[in-house]
Amino acid sequence: MDARVADLLAFINACPSPYHAVLEVKGRLARAGFVEHDLCELWQIRPQTRGFVVCAGGTILAFEAGTLPPAEAGFLIVGAHTDSPNLRLKPQADLACQGIGQFNVEVYGGVLLHTWFDRDLSVAGRVSLAGGRSVCVDFARSLARIPNLAIHLDREVNTRGFIANAQTHLPPVVFLEDEGVNLSLKGLLVTEFSALLQTEDPNAILSYDLCLYDCQNAALGGANQDFLMASRLDNLVSCHAALASFLDSQKPTNATKIVVLYDHEEVGSQSVAGARSLFLSGVLDRLAEEYEGQAAGAARRALAQSFLVSTDMAHAVHPNYAERHDKQHRPRLGFGPVIKSNANQSYATDSVGAAVFVEACQSVGTAFQYFTTRNDLPCGSTLGPISAARTGIRTLDVGCSMLSMHSCREMASARDVGPMIETLTALFQNPPKFHPST
Repeated sequence: MDARVADLLAFINACPSPYHAVLEVKGRLARAGFVEHDLCELWQIRPQTRGFVVCAGGTILAFEAGTLPPAEAGFLIVGAHTDSPNLRLKPQADLACQGIGQFNVEVYGGVLLHTWFDRDLSVAGRVSLAGGRSVCVDFARSLARIPNLAIHLDREVNTRGFIANAQTHLPPVVFLEDEGVNLSLKGLLVTEFSALLQTEDPNAILSYDLCLYDCQNAALGGANQDFLMASRLDNLVSCHAALASFLDSQKPTNATKIVVLYDHEEVGSQSVAGARSLFLSGVLDRLAEEYEGQAAGAARRALAQSFLVSTDMAHAVHPNYAERHDKQHRPRLGFGPVIKSNANQSYATDSVGAAVFVEACQSVGTAFQYFTTRNDLPCGSTLGPISAARTGIRTLDVGCSMLSMHSCREMASARDVGPMIETLTALFQNPPKFHPST
């Protein structure tokens, strides 16, 4: 197995929630010599200062200051998102019906609901306690299940089709009720994680951000082990590629190199940690203006000559539904990174940005593909257009192709992992230089 593919599988398994993704990224950055910076403190940025900052637990930005000030050389930024569509536990999560204990859940993002049935599910996320302390938890075992109704009780389901009711059909079963035993979510948490939480009192848990996830580990599949089979490929594949290429690009550059991994992209990015927030622009301002020797106006000059690559997964052509793609824009699994464009700006790509990416692909011998949606289908979007509008930075949308997007368990090609990392590494090592008027 390619070492990069093996590392991606391990990365996905370590990241059952956005908070765990940030913890994993923090660990990798710290081992590479990056130092955490506090958003509340003054920074001193010098050439090749290496650091990272975390926002609201689920968003992280890492940077390596360039050999020249950002006002002179700009930023090269690769962005992705840590969140995936799933089922989140509601604040009052405990349910009981017909002698079975359940969890009350809420749909997060554009979930393919039927794919969550009859799977072994666990729970992960963060728990908040008194004094502002939060702890990441992961049951890491089969804890819950959303059972289908037997065909004997719905004989027409295969011909009529199954439409899941998000309110009534999704609460998973968790335990059998026993007389005199009062199980609850908070009780399970303190039983399982008392040492981590430093309490055995369920009332000490004041709040939580918890999600369900598929227990099955990420794996390779297919006759020749060609396929990635995993949950959260959208968008942990892109997070991994962004981070791996950032750490692989050892060559010092004039431009300041940045990776930003956002939470809440799947629900519109409208949050303190999302791409619509001031987080990225605020950090960029500080990196430009707190770089040694800089004066007022440095940030605006830096943004004008910067470039942002938004990396999110792309729709591979499905062999059973090829008609769902435009005939000239059918990305294939295993045939390289996909440049995503939309004339109505659902993707931020323009010809100048696309040319930069094509040149980077050619420099490392990587094939590339194009995607644009059919005219009679709506187009999804990414953090690309949001970031471009918020910062004024020229932005490009790219990604690896995949099938089963937004399913509980998704599918992509192992052959696309290396080429995306190599192409992004080439960009980090040779940041493009162009005038904003182009």
